[in-house]
Amino acid sequence: MKKNRIWSLAAGIAAASLLLTACGSGGSSDGGTGGDDAKGKTVAIVSKGYQHQFWQAVKKGAEDKGKELGVNVTFEGPDKETNVDQQVTQLQGALDKQPAALGIAALDSKAVIPLLDQAKSSNIPVIAFDSGVDSDIPVTTVATDNKAAAAEVAKHLAEAIDHKGKIAVVTHSETAVTGIDRRDGFVEYMKENEPNIEIVAQQNADGDQAKSADTTKAIIQSNPDLVGIYGTNEGAAVGVLQGVKELGDKKVKVVGFDSTKTQMDAIRGGTELGAVTQDPISIGAQTVQAAVDAIEGKDLKKTTPTGYYWYDKSNIDDEKIKPLLYE
Repeated sequence: MKKNRIWSLAAGIAAASLLLTACGSGGSSDGGTGGDDAKGKTVAIVSKGYQHQFWQAVKKGAEDKGKELGVNVTFEGPDKETNVDQQVTQLQGALDKQPAALGIAALDSKAVIPLLDQAKSSNIPVIAFDSGVDSDIPVTTVATDNKAAAAEVAKHLAEAIDHKGKIAVVTHSETAVTGIDRRDGFVEYMKENEPNIEIVAQQNADGDQAKSADTTKAIIQSNPDLVGIYGTNEGAAVGVLQGVKELGDKKVKVVGFDSTKTQMDAIRGGTELGAVTQDPISIGAQTVQAAVDAIEGKDLKKTTPTGYYWYDKSNIDDEKIKPLLYE
């Protein structure tokens, strides 16, 4: 009888031990520990800014995906896309809250490296989006192939000016990978494929509409025989349109990047040839999806490409294009 009681006690202890083990096997509440359940955790996203509608569309995509997957998404960015120090401060603030994962669209691909090192040391997986950084710390980069998209813009402009003449480029950044790739993709296409097209100016205006307009006017006044000009983002393209309008120069073909009501109206009205639009909602959604996958310990490819589409007067109202255009 005593022997039976001993066996019963041992069985009870074993059962209790199994129960405790099962209860302790759930996801940890600490961020960035691979294999955890992501639900209820926070994905902190630091974008390049709020000044353009593009980032509002990215924000919507991220927040909608967060609700779908059951994670909390925080989203912030500097007042202007030239405020590198402000972005670094925001990134530090996000890390101080120990999120489960971090998404970063770096204004300066080198300035954020020390904070990415900090994230790595805290086991917080980093997702780069919109543009990459000079580091192998991000587990993936969610972005448009900006060089290929810029080459698409170059191709359409070349066709519109009959493959000859002088053109210019107004860029939005000399430090962000997007600015560099959108410039280089365009320039390289022209150099490799269009021997009779001369790029007479490449000037940066920080994506600021007023500055881009002034830059455009200066370029045209110095090159009265200019036939085409390319703005590398929303702010640059809108500024180029304004500069051309203020000079009353109707012979210059304008091409751009991204969307906005101003560009859409200009394309419908014939003052802008066309532009490449990205899929900002998809960029936001895929950034959060990648963050959740990283939290849960899933393998990710080093790049997560998102689409781009050329749109002009002929297809701006197509069902495939309309959802990608934002005002």
